[in-house]
Amino acid sequence: MRRLAATTLALALLLAGCAGTSKSDASPSPTETPAAAAATASPADVAALDAVTVAGDAGAQPVFTFTQPFAVTGIVSKLITPGTGDELVDGQILAVHYYAVNGTDGTDLGTSFGSTTVPLTMGDANNGDEMNAALAGQKIGARILFGVPGAESTELMLIEIVGAKTVPDRAEGEAVAPVEGLPTVTLAEDGTPTITPATGTAPTTLVSQPLIKGAGAAVTEGQTVTVNYSGWLWDGTKFDSSWGASKFTSALTSGSIIDGWIQGLVGQTVGSQVLLVIPPDLAYGATEQGTIPANSTLVFVVDILDASA
Repeated sequence: MRRLAATTLALALLLAGCAGTSKSDASPSPTETPAAAAATASPADVAALDAVTVAGDAGAQPVFTFTQPFAVTGIVSKLITPGTGDELVDGQILAVHYYAVNGTDGTDLGTSFGSTTVPLTMGDANNGDEMNAALAGQKIGARILFGVPGAESTELMLIEIVGAKTVPDRAEGEAVAPVEGLPTVTLAEDGTPTITPATGTAPTTLVSQPLIKGAGAAVTEGQTVTVNYSGWLWDGTKFDSSWGASKFTSALTSGSIIDGWIQGLVGQTVGSQVLLVIPPDLAYGATEQGTIPANSTLVFVVDILDASA
């Protein structure tokens, strides 16, 4: 549920948000690969990005040299260094480093080099068409440079693809007997959950009940988890789901996700499916959140597919 995350470290945000552009008004991404995307590039924007030089070894924060101010009219990308590893596959969780600067004066806008990598789901619609076009056909190790126009300035950003991991689509493990008094969960053939609401008053304390016990390591606070999930109100009204869309990735840290997810998923094992019943004080409290009314108890079925530092 995208509403769950107060922030997602989002290369997609850097690409389509922080610079003041949006998916609806941005030009299609030109990139050296695939050729079809490159053909849509404005010649002036391609020339502007070609004039930027990038120095630095793989794994190190790059150094950009360019004439200031740097500006483009649409999102443009360029493959700086081809990857030599395996080709990327849609649905994989990529480990990515990034570095971004302001094109007007070269000031730093953020970096992950020298720290932990950023997770990015290959082919996820939330990345934006431009990012996905630039990643298509690339291999692990690739370095890609972006120019992103904004309301006040253009941003220069480089990403380096450090690794890629294929994760399952659904929980895998030993079934756990259901507990009376909780919503009943039924799984479709592909694993998509539905619920039959429980009767009676909603619990006032957090419920974290495994439905499938996975054989992976226990999740710890601060890790980044990748999940498939569906969410309902206590009365069974569905408000969100990642099933049929794309897996959801978020850090289990305060400010990144609601507290009920942090408390409910920490200690559960990778591969597990967990039923969460989250009281309002661990969710959105007295604040209405989209289609979620104020003071709502939330019910989630969460398949924990991966967890990483």
